Amino acid sequence: MWKYTVEVRGMMCGMCEAHVNDAVRKAFPVKKVSSSRGKKQTVVISERELDTSALSDAIRKTGYKVGEIRKEPYEKKGLFG
Repeated sequence: MWKYTVEVRGMMCGMCEAHVNDAVRKAFPVKKVSSSRGKKQTVVISERELDTSALSDAIRKTGYKVGEIRKEPYEKKGLFG
């Protein structure tokens, strides 16, 4: 699994966050996506590696500015892990 942390500028409210999340879900079969206007970022969890250019484009098409994209291996942390 992979975790992508995307710098997203321009989100002002909860609807902005939802708009970005929906755009990512429509573009990719992701496990989880969550956006934070306060942190100015979107975090995407995916079983497969994503094309970061396509990820950036999907978010840009919603009208927001995309900055750095950080990719790192992701391990689910649970009660028994």
